Amino acid sequence: MSKSYFPLQEWHVSQWFNTPQPLQLADLRGQVVMIHTFQMLCPGCVLHGVPQAIRAHQALAGEGLKVIGLHTVFEHHNAMQPHALEVFIHEFRLRFPVGVDTPSENSAIPKTMAQWNLQGTPSLLVLDKQGYVRLNHFGQIDDLVLGALLGRLLGESPDG
Repeated sequence: MSKSYFPLQEWHVSQWFNTPQPLQLADLRGQVVMIHTFQMLCPGCVLHGVPQAIRAHQALAGEGLKVIGLHTVFEHHNAMQPHALEVFIHEFRLRFPVGVDTPSENSAIPKTMAQWNLQGTPSLLVLDKQGYVRLNHFGQIDDLVLGALLGRLLGESPDG
Protein backbone atom coordinates (compact mmCIF):
# COMPACT_ATOMS: atom_id res chain seq x y z
CA MET A 1 0.00 0.00 0.00
CA SER A 2 1.44 3.35 -1.02
CA LYS A 3 2.02 5.85 1.76
CA SER A 4 -0.03 8.40 -0.22
CA TYR A 5 -3.20 6.50 0.73
CA PHE A 6 -4.86 7.45 3.99
CA PRO A 7 -7.97 6.52 5.96
CA LEU A 8 -10.81 9.02 6.36
CA GLN A 9 -11.87 10.34 9.71
CA GLU A 10 -15.42 9.31 10.60
CA TRP A 11 -18.18 11.40 9.05
CA HIS A 12 -20.61 13.61 10.99
CA VAL A 13 -24.11 12.72 9.82
CA SER A 14 -27.21 14.17 11.44
CA GLN A 15 -29.74 12.03 9.57
CA TRP A 16 -29.75 8.99 7.26
CA PHE A 17 -32.07 7.97 4.44
CA ASN A 18 -32.34 4.55 2.74
CA THR A 19 -30.67 2.63 5.55
CA PRO A 20 -32.25 1.04 8.63
CA GLN A 21 -29.41 2.17 10.90
CA PRO A 22 -26.67 4.82 10.89
CA LEU A 23 -23.57 3.86 8.91
CA GLN A 24 -20.03 4.08 10.21
CA LEU A 25 -16.98 3.97 7.96
CA ALA A 26 -15.37 1.24 10.07
CA ASP A 27 -18.39 -1.01 9.44
CA LEU A 28 -17.82 -0.75 5.67
CA ARG A 29 -14.33 -2.29 5.71
CA GLY A 30 -14.07 -5.19 3.32
CA GLN A 31 -16.10 -3.35 0.68
CA VAL A 32 -15.11 -0.78 -1.91
CA VAL A 33 -16.93 2.42 -0.92
CA MET A 34 -17.85 5.29 -3.25
CA ILE A 35 -18.93 8.44 -1.42
CA HIS A 36 -20.70 10.98 -3.59
CA THR A 37 -20.96 14.37 -1.86
CA PHE A 38 -23.59 16.63 -3.35
CA GLN A 39 -26.11 19.43 -2.90
CA MET A 40 -29.60 19.32 -4.37
CA LEU A 41 -29.22 22.76 -5.95
CA CYS A 42 -25.79 22.12 -7.45
CA PRO A 43 -26.07 21.85 -11.26
CA GLY A 44 -22.95 19.69 -11.57
CA CYS A 45 -24.33 17.34 -8.94
CA VAL A 46 -27.76 17.01 -10.52
CA LEU A 47 -26.53 16.72 -14.11
CA HIS A 48 -23.44 14.55 -13.58
CA GLY A 49 -22.66 13.41 -10.03
CA VAL A 50 -26.04 12.01 -8.96
CA PRO A 51 -26.64 10.14 -12.25
CA GLN A 52 -23.12 8.71 -12.07
CA ALA A 53 -23.68 7.51 -8.49
CA ILE A 54 -26.95 5.88 -9.59
CA ARG A 55 -25.21 4.13 -12.50
CA ALA A 56 -22.37 2.90 -10.30
CA HIS A 57 -24.83 1.58 -7.72
CA GLN A 58 -26.95 -0.17 -10.35
CA ALA A 59 -23.95 -1.71 -12.11
CA LEU A 60 -21.70 -2.68 -9.21
CA ALA A 61 -23.65 -3.03 -5.96
CA GLY A 62 -23.91 -6.75 -6.61
CA GLU A 63 -20.13 -6.91 -7.14
CA GLY A 64 -19.32 -5.46 -3.71
CA LEU A 65 -19.44 -1.70 -4.27
CA LYS A 66 -21.14 0.34 -1.54
CA VAL A 67 -22.36 3.70 -2.88
CA ILE A 68 -23.18 6.34 -0.29
CA GLY A 69 -24.47 9.84 -0.84
CA LEU A 70 -23.50 12.66 1.51
CA HIS A 71 -25.64 15.77 1.25
CA THR A 72 -23.16 18.45 2.29
CA VAL A 73 -24.81 21.87 2.19
CA PHE A 74 -22.56 24.93 2.25
CA GLU A 75 -24.93 27.42 0.55
CA HIS A 76 -28.70 27.98 0.30
CA HIS A 77 -29.11 26.31 3.70
CA ASN A 78 -32.78 27.21 4.14
CA ALA A 79 -33.78 25.66 0.81
CA MET A 80 -31.92 22.38 1.28
CA GLN A 81 -33.33 21.02 4.53
CA PRO A 82 -33.72 17.26 5.18
CA HIS A 83 -37.45 17.31 4.33
CA ALA A 84 -36.59 18.66 0.85
CA LEU A 85 -33.80 16.10 0.51
CA GLU A 86 -36.29 13.33 1.24
CA VAL A 87 -38.37 14.48 -1.74
CA PHE A 88 -35.23 14.74 -3.90
CA ILE A 89 -34.24 11.16 -2.98
CA HIS A 90 -37.72 9.94 -3.91
CA GLU A 91 -37.92 11.87 -7.18
CA PHE A 92 -34.45 10.83 -8.34
CA ARG A 93 -35.10 7.24 -7.16
CA LEU A 94 -31.90 7.05 -5.13
CA ARG A 95 -31.67 3.52 -3.71
CA PHE A 96 -28.36 3.85 -1.89
CA PRO A 97 -27.89 5.31 1.62
CA VAL A 98 -27.77 9.11 1.83
CA GLY A 99 -26.55 10.98 4.89
CA VAL A 100 -26.98 14.62 5.83
CA ASP A 101 -23.66 16.25 6.70
CA THR A 102 -24.03 17.88 10.11
CA PRO A 103 -24.13 21.68 9.94
CA SER A 104 -21.36 23.54 11.71
CA GLU A 105 -22.22 25.95 14.49
CA ASN A 106 -19.45 28.39 13.48
CA SER A 107 -19.32 28.16 9.70
CA ALA A 108 -21.39 27.73 6.54
CA ILE A 109 -19.26 24.65 5.80
CA PRO A 110 -20.71 21.48 7.34
CA LYS A 111 -18.59 19.36 9.68
CA THR A 112 -17.63 16.45 7.42
CA MET A 113 -16.91 18.70 4.46
CA ALA A 114 -14.55 20.76 6.63
CA GLN A 115 -12.94 17.72 8.26
CA TRP A 116 -12.28 16.04 4.90
CA ASN A 117 -11.08 19.34 3.33
CA LEU A 118 -13.49 19.01 0.41
CA GLN A 119 -13.34 21.82 -2.16
CA GLY A 120 -17.02 21.77 -3.05
CA THR A 121 -19.66 19.67 -4.74
CA PRO A 122 -19.78 17.35 -6.45
CA SER A 123 -16.89 15.57 -4.82
CA LEU A 124 -16.21 11.88 -5.11
CA LEU A 125 -14.22 9.77 -2.69
CA VAL A 126 -13.44 6.11 -3.28
CA LEU A 127 -12.19 3.91 -0.45
CA ASP A 128 -10.54 0.55 -0.95
CA LYS A 129 -11.49 -2.55 1.02
CA GLN A 130 -9.13 -1.54 3.83
CA GLY A 131 -10.78 1.88 4.14
CA TYR A 132 -8.02 3.89 2.49
CA VAL A 133 -8.82 6.83 0.19
CA ARG A 134 -7.82 5.87 -3.34
CA LEU A 135 -9.60 8.77 -5.07
CA ASN A 136 -10.58 12.24 -3.86
CA HIS A 137 -11.94 14.13 -6.86
CA PHE A 138 -13.71 17.49 -7.04
CA GLY A 139 -15.96 18.04 -10.04
CA GLN A 140 -16.97 15.76 -12.86
CA ILE A 141 -15.04 12.56 -13.54
CA ASP A 142 -15.39 10.43 -16.65
CA ASP A 143 -17.36 7.18 -16.20
CA LEU A 144 -14.62 5.12 -17.86
CA VAL A 145 -11.93 6.48 -15.54
CA LEU A 146 -14.10 5.83 -12.49
CA GLY A 147 -15.17 2.40 -13.72
CA ALA A 148 -11.58 1.32 -14.32
CA LEU A 149 -10.61 2.33 -10.77
CA LEU A 150 -13.64 0.63 -9.24
CA GLY A 151 -12.94 -2.54 -11.21
CA ARG A 152 -9.32 -2.64 -10.00
CA LEU A 153 -10.35 -2.07 -6.38
CA LEU A 154 -13.15 -4.63 -6.49
CA GLY A 155 -10.62 -7.16 -7.80
CA GLU A 156 -8.16 -6.57 -4.94
CA SER A 157 -8.08 -8.95 -1.99
CA PRO A 158 -9.62 -7.60 1.23
CA ASP A 159 -6.22 -7.46 2.97
CA GLY A 160 -4.57 -5.47 0.18
